[in-house]
Amino acid sequence: MSFRLRAARIEDIEPLYEMAKLTGGGFTNLPADRDALGSKLERSAAAFANNGDSLSDEQFVLVLENAETGAVRGTCQLMTQVGQRWPFYSYRLNTLTQYSKELDRTVRAELLSLVTDLEGSSEVGGLFLHPNERAGGLGLLLARSRYLFIAMHRARFADRILAELRGIIDERGGSPFWDGVAGRFFGMTFQEADYFNAINGNQFIADLMPKHPVYVAMLDDEAKKVIGLPHPTGRAAMRMLEKEGFRYEGYVDIFDGGPSMVAQTDSVKGVAEAKECTVSDIALDMGERALLAAGRLTEFRSCYGARELRADGSVAIDAQSADLLRVGVGDTVWSVPR
Repeated sequence: MSFRLRAARIEDIEPLYEMAKLTGGGFTNLPADRDALGSKLERSAAAFANNGDSLSDEQFVLVLENAETGAVRGTCQLMTQVGQRWPFYSYRLNTLTQYSKELDRTVRAELLSLVTDLEGSSEVGGLFLHPNERAGGLGLLLARSRYLFIAMHRARFADRILAELRGIIDERGGSPFWDGVAGRFFGMTFQEADYFNAINGNQFIADLMPKHPVYVAMLDDEAKKVIGLPHPTGRAAMRMLEKEGFRYEGYVDIFDGGPSMVAQTDSVKGVAEAKECTVSDIALDMGERALLAAGRLTEFRSCYGARELRADGSVAIDAQSADLLRVGVGDTVWSVPR
């Protein structure tokens, strides 16, 4: 496989813009707006240029590249500490239990409470794979490479990590959850609010969103039934996150009601199982299939390959992977089983 993940560059804006137009909405981290994408790439370039080892509010953008043609066919992002420039809002689904002695009756009501519980967490997001490349495990390469990047730059990320999954979007491009909850207060369609958030941030939520809990029983049926559900195209992503150790703990997106998955960073499988080894041999014909990565910051690259862990703590890798990663004997490679 000739695909590898690498650090995004300013000149990647056009393929990112073309992919953004294919998302179908509800994809805040990849807006179909050149100015917004340009600002995102500039911010990412600043993060890659920072050689420090301390946690701050940064964003890294990675792209999936066909090494033979140079074509960019996918992307993903990492946010190191959310909620620093403006509050990071979520709805938290919880239950209020009340008892009446006179009626001898217990009533349980589900509530949606506006919270900033996840503020300060790191976030993995912005994953998009071109529709023509959705085969051969490239989505998994995009997703899991982020955890190797975190393991290789651990001090730049928080101890808790989250992943937001896009919620249910109807055939009109609208959100039943938005229409049933926030849309009633804002006088904006979901598409308008989602685009405004992608370009300007969500401070307008803080300004206008009612702070009182919302009783789920008072919502219409269309809004109720999508709370905490991922978009059909995100179900596989949710399963991948669960395999990595992420869990749904009742947090949902304030726009489309999609689930926010949460984990302790060091417990994420792709971080916990990452091994740092020196390359002792190349041109391995057989070995364990693995995800391999090398290089710090702007030099980061990852790909699928084969590895053989040696008793002395070194690793042997296949020749194609060595070429994709641009490493040789004596260089350092990180890896996890595929």
